[in-house]
Amino acid sequence: MLKKEQRYEFRKRMLTIHKPGLRDVALVPAEADYVIRDGFTICVPEGAADVAWTAARDFADYLLTSMDVSAKVKKGQTKGPNTLTYELNAAMEKGYSITVEEGVHIVSNDERSYAQALYALEDRMSCKRAPFLRKGTTNHKILFSPRMLHSGYELDKFPNEHLAAIAHAGRDAIMVFTKGVNLTPCGFVDFNELIYRASKYGIDVYAYSYLVSHKHPDEPDAQAYYEASYGELFKNCPGLKGVVLVGESVEFPSKDPNVSGTFYYNNTVDGVPTGKVSAGWWPCIDYPRWLEVVMGAIKKYKEDADIVFWSYNWGWAPKEERIRLIRSLPAGISLNVTYETDEMLPLEDNTVHVDDYTLAFAGPGKYFISEAEAAKERGIRLYSMTNTGGLSWDMGVIPYQPMPYQWMKRYEGMLEAHEKWGLCGLMESHHYGFWPSFIGNLSNHALVRETLADGTEISMEQKLRDSLEMYFGKEYIETVDRALALWSEAITHYVPSNSNQYGAFRIGPSYPFNLYQRLKPISADHAHFGNGIVIVNYHDYAGTRRSMSYVSLDAERRSLERMLDLLRQGVDLLKTIPQESANEELLYLINQGEYMCCMAVTGIHMMKWYDLIIRLHSEKDRVKIGQVLDEMEEVGRLEIANAESAIPFVELDSRLGWEPSMEYLGDADHIRWKIRQLKYVLEREVADYRTASKL
Repeated sequence: MLKKEQRYEFRKRMLTIHKPGLRDVALVPAEADYVIRDGFTICVPEGAADVAWTAARDFADYLLTSMDVSAKVKKGQTKGPNTLTYELNAAMEKGYSITVEEGVHIVSNDERSYAQALYALEDRMSCKRAPFLRKGTTNHKILFSPRMLHSGYELDKFPNEHLAAIAHAGRDAIMVFTKGVNLTPCGFVDFNELIYRASKYGIDVYAYSYLVSHKHPDEPDAQAYYEASYGELFKNCPGLKGVVLVGESVEFPSKDPNVSGTFYYNNTVDGVPTGKVSAGWWPCIDYPRWLEVVMGAIKKYKEDADIVFWSYNWGWAPKEERIRLIRSLPAGISLNVTYETDEMLPLEDNTVHVDDYTLAFAGPGKYFISEAEAAKERGIRLYSMTNTGGLSWDMGVIPYQPMPYQWMKRYEGMLEAHEKWGLCGLMESHHYGFWPSFIGNLSNHALVRETLADGTEISMEQKLRDSLEMYFGKEYIETVDRALALWSEAITHYVPSNSNQYGAFRIGPSYPFNLYQRLKPISADHAHFGNGIVIVNYHDYAGTRRSMSYVSLDAERRSLERMLDLLRQGVDLLKTIPQESANEELLYLINQGEYMCCMAVTGIHMMKWYDLIIRLHSEKDRVKIGQVLDEMEEVGRLEIANAESAIPFVELDSRLGWEPSMEYLGDADHIRWKIRQLKYVLEREVADYRTASKL
């Protein structure tokens, strides 16, 4: 049984690298199994890098903690029946081979890949629940690097255990929001210390730029200006692998005639919008020149820095404008293209738009395809923002989206993009960070080509089964799989609109139901975004890329109701598993499923509430006004009951209701605040409408 957690207590789980007591002592090895026994020796050659030693010691700790096997780490190479050895072959493709006979031997292209081989061995034993390894050789080709993540522990904070979890999940890069040397939006971080610690786990560090760009690149002192920011950063932190540049964070005073020439935060004249977007939201003609200046400032101190230019903010812009920009980008750039956004999707007789990251649409989108083709034509390194760390924008305060079959559709598309357009690098999370889960484990193995000695490739379906068995055990695997298939279908009925993603689904049952006030949940002073990315009044988004949201509202609500039905079916199926026999991972999965249902109910109720507000403000007949107010009270009472039902779920899992950049906005205290807020609306504001309407 799960127990109530204090705020942030989820971090205890994040700080646990290896689960104790995984071994099932009743299991007997098969004839084809090799058994790791006490006294097992992990050999590390003389002169090996820190990452090899870190991984070797980690492997010994895993054997002792999870498999109750005592092993030692030894300097030097001595092959034997109870040893693990490795050799480097720089000529092989990025990856590793594992041969298991009377001992274990690894061949890898470098020591980072050797570490990944050890983590793969851990996964095999965790899946079997025993220190047994099937004899034979497997080959593993690593297809994507870098694989970048933000912190899921705390914004821009990476304790060693979180770095270890990231490395175990096959990721090799992290990102830190950067406003200056050792400066993040949340304060001081010693970048060089982080770079040093991360390197021990085979992880590079990228600066995600928040550096200001107030100079046009053609101004006489522009080079000196950017050397004082980007140059100083890499001068003081030469161990940084590179920098991520995205329009909304680095926009500059562009002279492109399509933009306003000012920044988004003051893109008005006397309070009236200019009518043009700012440079952060348009593929400006002078971005290539700006990049040349920034690259010059960086490469003065780090010649091989990876400069990642991300086209996220203008995926909606005309194709010809975007392709023109790609064709004029300076040599040596890496282009990051968001995988699924800015797609128009049919919904009954309406059109909805993928406003931001979503799993509802597996992708790839037309925007990604067009820029991937252009990148291949130019010979530019192609990266993509895929959210394959396990979470998209669909539900803002859950740790990951447990919808493996929909994720697998994305993985298949990414593998195809690797073959067709050379997709080679991934950005796998934004500021919602990374939570170690079966989805993170699945995406690790799914995006590595794994083959047996005879060339047979291990299927995606087998990798899913292995991940499920590793996390939830074998006894109820069929039930878990069927439930997750239902959830995988459920997410395809989600409507990825700004109204949902920045509204009720951002913070779940704590989302306020406003009538004529715009009340927001209170956020922590130290939060980066806090409640700033929560839109508390559901409203129309006009534009040519989708149907007016009020016109499509009924269809969207019906789609969410179908989503909710499938989520509930999955939860009900999982609840047929006796709680006393379910492991902790499975109990957390069921608890999260219950909470996701509550989120969906809040989203549906908000659509009904919005419809009632429109009707209330357009109706003139007093009797009908009274009927609308009656319906509002009914929806309000149902939502209060839904919010109350969500409280036990967030109390059992302190990660629910929290997000690194927002901090707690969906925990029990905020849900109780919303209940008080909604009761006030019903008891005072709705009552005022009745009085004013003489009802």
